[in-house]
Amino acid sequence: MSNGLDTARRRFLTGAATVVGGAGAACAAWPFASAWQPSERARAIGAPVEVDIAKLEPGARLTVQWRGKPVWVVRRGEGALATLPALDATVRDPASDEPQQPEYARNPHRSINPEFLVLVGLCTHLGCAPSYVKAGEGGLGADWKGGFFCPCHGSRFDYAGRVYQGVPAPLNLEVPPHRYLSDSRIRIGEDGETA
Repeated sequence: MSNGLDTARRRFLTGAATVVGGAGAACAAWPFASAWQPSERARAIGAPVEVDIAKLEPGARLTVQWRGKPVWVVRRGEGALATLPALDATVRDPASDEPQQPEYARNPHRSINPEFLVLVGLCTHLGCAPSYVKAGEGGLGADWKGGFFCPCHGSRFDYAGRVYQGVPAPLNLEVPPHRYLSDSRIRIGEDGETA
């Protein structure tokens, strides 16, 4: 002891106070740190979605939810696919140069399987929900070959989700990551062509 002070006792009390204070700070911080983790509900919203396409008839569209967005699966017939090359001069991004689709869907039909188109059903202008309008329907004129029409501001998209020139939408409709589990099942939210 020097000057009546017990330095060993002082070191012990300082160390004990540091350990208890550190443990208290960790306990207090735990609820805040755990709040940054996504909830089970949020994890489920972002999870991949499986879609059965076995009963989807040519010309029909199926809508599912993925990450809070509508995703369309459209079964295109031969007639719809035949219109695509003829529209290259009238669409803004005919070769899909903008990154609105995975690399495996960067082709003239913007899909893995030409028969099935998978798109996020939100207009690239302001996020409105376009309508699926077949050729000869909807009063869009004799030159309308079919596709998607956004009635809010008049944006038009062909059967590959490519945006027409001269409309407010700046980009093609988004193709989400997806892959085929079999000939009749698609998993939306996972990259890859086949399982």
